[in-house]
Amino acid sequence: MDLNGTTKIAFVINKEASVSEFSAVLQKLQELNVGVAGIKAKASGETVVYSKPFSRCQSEVMQSLQAACKDVIGRVTVEAAESQNSLPIIKVMKMVPWFPRHISELDVVSNNVFMYGKHLDADHPSFKDEAYRMRRIELANMAFKYSYGQPLPRIEYTKEERETWGTVYRELLQLYQTHACKEYLENIPLLQKYAGREDDLPQLEDVSTFLKRQSGFTLRPVAGYISARDFLKALAFRVFYCTQYIRHSADPFYTPEPDCIHELMGHVPLLANPEFARFSQELGLASLGASEEDVKQLATLYFFTAEFGICEQEGQLRAYGAGLLSSAAELKHALSDAAVRRPFQPDEVVKTECMVTTYQNVYFTSSSLKEAQDKLNHFIQRIKRPWPIHYNAYTESIEVVEGPHQVLSLIDDIESQLFSVRAALNQFVACQGEDPLVAWRMAAPEVMP
Repeated sequence: MDLNGTTKIAFVINKEASVSEFSAVLQKLQELNVGVAGIKAKASGETVVYSKPFSRCQSEVMQSLQAACKDVIGRVTVEAAESQNSLPIIKVMKMVPWFPRHISELDVVSNNVFMYGKHLDADHPSFKDEAYRMRRIELANMAFKYSYGQPLPRIEYTKEERETWGTVYRELLQLYQTHACKEYLENIPLLQKYAGREDDLPQLEDVSTFLKRQSGFTLRPVAGYISARDFLKALAFRVFYCTQYIRHSADPFYTPEPDCIHELMGHVPLLANPEFARFSQELGLASLGASEEDVKQLATLYFFTAEFGICEQEGQLRAYGAGLLSSAAELKHALSDAAVRRPFQPDEVVKTECMVTTYQNVYFTSSSLKEAQDKLNHFIQRIKRPWPIHYNAYTESIEVVEGPHQVLSLIDDIESQLFSVRAALNQFVACQGEDPLVAWRMAAPEVMP
């Protein structure tokens, strides 16, 4: 503030801010009646916006401008301004795309679907089936009404829908022993026991309960296609979007879009695997706050792994991608001599076109499922964000690590988890080669008479 009681402020806008973000800041200044005296581009790529003098209390204005910019940008810092003619600076950082901070905030984006039955195109086998289209809309509306914390909608499936499920179920089960990876096969019996059978479609609530016990993943109903960014946001919370409609009975072995067969038979068995669940969540976490280009690359990597991935096991090619494991025809094709297959290299994969309505032009193979996960984790480390994040499994929330105190808190959490590991190691060491595990069994629970 100068001798006349007026104040000037310099806004430093990050070089990576978009035109719309820049315009939004100027709009906020106008709303607060703060005029712009000039705009200057710096050699660093940043843009400095100088305000006109104004007479209000500097601290009050700074607080108002900070709050206003946070509404638009999300991250704002105020610094001393010796480099800007001793003016106080409001430093506007790069806008970070919105992401949920708590699992309940998935409600905000879960209904952002591209199609849900009434928008089926002419190539869809059910395009002229009005009854099927109305059924799709009915099931979509159930998904639209769902909110976090509610029981998942239970669907009373028709006889035709149950028969379609059974037809595909039987065909795929015959192929799995010779075409599916061992991690997938390990969970099929458990899924059949607790959450699925041949004569009826599993209910999402039952499958979600099963998944939660196996790997911490849960299901959430969705009406149709959802954007890659929104889909990955859910994975960050170990939530998997799942449709509740089924493909048309006229062509049970083909669907141009995901349906419950694709998700329940393709994705769920591997999501029940703790290592694959961790891999899926890591992809989701990497997408939070990432640029559009980074999200596009992550989505492509997900597509050619979790959807159409192939690995080698005991000298044989085995599928682990859900797009293959839910399509008998493409599963046979992808592992045949007719398919084009290349080694999985993330930098090459991200340049590959994802085919949605036809077989893939190329499939990518790894020497093992773990190799694919390791390469993806290495790729993820290159994604830049203004700050690191941490998933708090206790509160099901995303924590932005912005200072040393939060790092120390994370270290405390890790040390607490390592306590049981140390105890186990000490027990093994103390036994000096003898079996450290004492035979035991648990007593029956005490029940009050």
